Amino acid sequence: MNIVTGSSTALITPFKNGKLDEQTYAALLQRQIDNGMDAVCPVGTTGESATLTIDEDIRCIEIAVEVCKGTRVKVLAGAGSNSTAEAITTALRAQKCGVDAIFSVCPYYNKPSQEGIYQHFKAIAESVSELPFMLYNVPSRTATDISAETAIRLFDDIENIYGIKEATGSLERTVELLSLRPDFKVFSGDDAIDYPILANGGAGITSVTSNLMPDLKSELVKLALSGDFAGAKAINDKLYPLNSVMFCEANPMPIKAAMYIAGLIETLEYRLPLVAPSLESMKKIEQVMKNYEIKGL
Repeated sequence: MNIVTGSSTALITPFKNGKLDEQTYAALLQRQIDNGMDAVCPVGTTGESATLTIDEDIRCIEIAVEVCKGTRVKVLAGAGSNSTAEAITTALRAQKCGVDAIFSVCPYYNKPSQEGIYQHFKAIAESVSELPFMLYNVPSRTATDISAETAIRLFDDIENIYGIKEATGSLERTVELLSLRPDFKVFSGDDAIDYPILANGGAGITSVTSNLMPDLKSELVKLALSGDFAGAKAINDKLYPLNSVMFCEANPMPIKAAMYIAGLIETLEYRLPLVAPSLESMKKIEQVMKNYEIKGL
């Protein structure tokens, strides 16, 4: 089973006149390929998956597979829901599209027990047993944490579950997971702490900021995984102001605004209930962006 590791981008979903802007989406994918990223992650939190229709969700995945075909860049597709049955349906459709791996968020709103979380992920992963499967833990969004014990239990019991995207903001959680299972692949899900997670044995990142700066994010990961921690830290430090402002309001509002300011997307559109950042936040984003060279314009 060919697992996905290294640098990956949690892709935004561009809209035009309320619909998926397929041409821009394909161009953004090509930009990720051209700037060294190892994988792309369509239809996650940053992709506004919560307000996409299932057909839009699958179309985003189809485009990602089409653009990445024949390149070294893998497609790690989102297939998450607070309904296990719906998540299975999405995972199966993604598998049919030809994705390289699946990631799936902890079920939100329902607030399941740890046993419920275990059974949820077990059912989804086993439905696509030929694909590598990554857990996605972001309790600030879901209101429920995938405990280290549950994550390790899933890793031990389900053959295709190979890793977890950790967006708890906790370095201790990464240390705990890797102290228990060194072979468990932990991805950083928080841009500001990519370097420390990689330095503590993390296997990769899934980045929001790399929508804007794929060149620096991919280089950071390459340096860290090759043992050049000083070089990786220097990039992480350089990116800190940008990483910080990208979360001045709820993701993906700031990163999408930054992409618009940079000229990477033609229109600044979100799906309600998300709206554009405040004028004050827009000024902050624009000011910070002046300190960086944004490639691919």
